[in-house]
Amino acid sequence: QIIVDDDDSKVWSLYDAGPRSIRCPLIFLPPVSGTADVFFQQILALTGWGYRVIALQYPVYWDHLEFCDGFRKLLDHLQLDKVHLFGASLGGFLAQKFAEYTHKSPRVQSLILCNAFSDTSIFNQTWTANSFWLMPAFMLKKIVLGNFASGPLDPEMADGIDFMVDRLESLGQSELASRLTLNCQNSYVEPHKIRDIPVTIMDVFDQSALSTDAKEEMYKLYPNARRAHLKTGGNFPYLCRSAEVNLYIQIHLLQFHGTRYAAIDPSMVSAEELEVQKISLHTSNEQEEQ
Repeated sequence: QIIVDDDDSKVWSLYDAGPRSIRCPLIFLPPVSGTADVFFQQILALTGWGYRVIALQYPVYWDHLEFCDGFRKLLDHLQLDKVHLFGASLGGFLAQKFAEYTHKSPRVQSLILCNAFSDTSIFNQTWTANSFWLMPAFMLKKIVLGNFASGPLDPEMADGIDFMVDRLESLGQSELASRLTLNCQNSYVEPHKIRDIPVTIMDVFDQSALSTDAKEEMYKLYPNARRAHLKTGGNFPYLCRSAEVNLYIQIHLLQFHGTRYAAIDPSMVSAEELEVQKISLHTSNEQEEQ
């Protein structure tokens, strides 16, 4: 747990796993309901392959600027000059805002945006954003749970949702209220400021909290982004479709192997692994073109 602000109550919790020699790790930012450990499947798999990954849980921030400032201080504290960001839902929005915030002296080397959005107005909650801080925790939890999938689900997706409900229960009123405020406060991403950053957009074809319009908007904003489509996975593919998500993460990070922005220990990059990834990359590209 790390405190980087003058305010002692703002504590960042994080898991930092994999080789410390890596200076450009992959950092995971969770959704509204998530904590740092929702990415345990990624931490276990990627560190096993030699990557350095950090999963974060943000403290209570009430606006995007304050979050970005705190995150920048955290990176300074960890002595990380540049990082790759994987953001899920709200985490994806904050990752884009941070890239935009630091565009003059860039801190973000690349982005993986999972079920992410670029404009908070899609939730039609901008008018209530200022009142979340007043609501009791049970009401806030109800708002979040309203976006979770219901109905018959495969066992892995059901387990994923159970895990997220459990994580949601662990969050206090101010944590939830602040995240919902960040999620719904009137704001959008200015793409011209982050145009040069390599982006992979990861989304699912089944039911998730994101509307088709919100997804289309993301494709328009990042016309050159790689697309990682999962047939199923709902709101939390990193939990219930972790093998696919981990493969897409590797494919995304492959472009930085052998550079100073590699998130992997060079001794762990085997020719065989690269070959496997090239084949999977080729296959996924072919599928996209069809």
